[in-house]
Amino acid sequence: MRSFTYERVSSAADAVAHAARVPGARFIAGGTNLLDLMKLEIETPAHLIDVNGLGFDRIESTSDGGLRVGALVRNTDLAADARVRRDYGLLSRALLAGASGQLRNKATTAGNLLQRTRCPYFYDTHQACNKRQPGSGCAAIGGYTRQHAVVGTSEACIATHPSDMAVAMRALDATVETVRANGTRRTIPIADFHKLPGATPHVETALALGELITSVRLPAPLGGRHIYRKVRDRASYAFALVSVGAIVQRDGSARVAVGGVAHRPWRIEAAEAEMPRGAKAVAAALFAGATPTAQNAFKLPLVERTLDAVLAEARS
Repeated sequence: MRSFTYERVSSAADAVAHAARVPGARFIAGGTNLLDLMKLEIETPAHLIDVNGLGFDRIESTSDGGLRVGALVRNTDLAADARVRRDYGLLSRALLAGASGQLRNKATTAGNLLQRTRCPYFYDTHQACNKRQPGSGCAAIGGYTRQHAVVGTSEACIATHPSDMAVAMRALDATVETVRANGTRRTIPIADFHKLPGATPHVETALALGELITSVRLPAPLGGRHIYRKVRDRASYAFALVSVGAIVQRDGSARVAVGGVAHRPWRIEAAEAEMPRGAKAVAAALFAGATPTAQNAFKLPLVERTLDAVLAEARS
């Protein structure tokens, strides 16, 4: 690990001001992803700004009947909250499917959304990776690609986003609330928060330099059956080969978001209109234009079968 400086801040204003002033500064809360990458010298921040003292650790009701989840709410606490379990079961189930209990106890809401989109080649510093070193190439392309993306890829990157929570947030149409370095605040729809790789796969989110997530806002409850099904190589502590998060209504309509297939949680709202025709039609619309490799083409029928199982469960 390379040397760095460290400070704790007591206000969001101080946090963003210091981040703008110090080159190479990064925010840290739980650190479950950042510290691992620092140990491997993949991430090399010159300065860490500890935001754990900012008080963004509460879950509050909003005037429209939704919830505002503080950026520092731990994954364990969010999954266990009675309101989340009752009204946002998809989110609770997705959180419990992710990582281990120890990591969920430490990981935060904002940190979960900000996990690096990554693959084994990203971790191997002897391999070319446009996410680590823009312009160096992508060793995954032409390499072993079983776990990689099948849709939304580019010639620069084929990695997949690892978050289970983000898949649920995408299905729920959450919004991310932030404060920028100049002190102004904004809200970013979750649909616009994570970026596709394009020619700049190292730019993974819509956040500007020094911008700090303060909370995530959930809209009023949608009702229906909330189901999250994750398919992985082992029963726990593993990234999804594919995952399906769905909110299914009594009339058969549904919202569907998919994980493990793209650089960001994958949801195509137009595909949901195909729900009366069944999982096969929905999957075909979700993956129009997909570019799988010989090693990960299995993900396309796997999503279809997983979605079919989710819809059968919703009808039971």
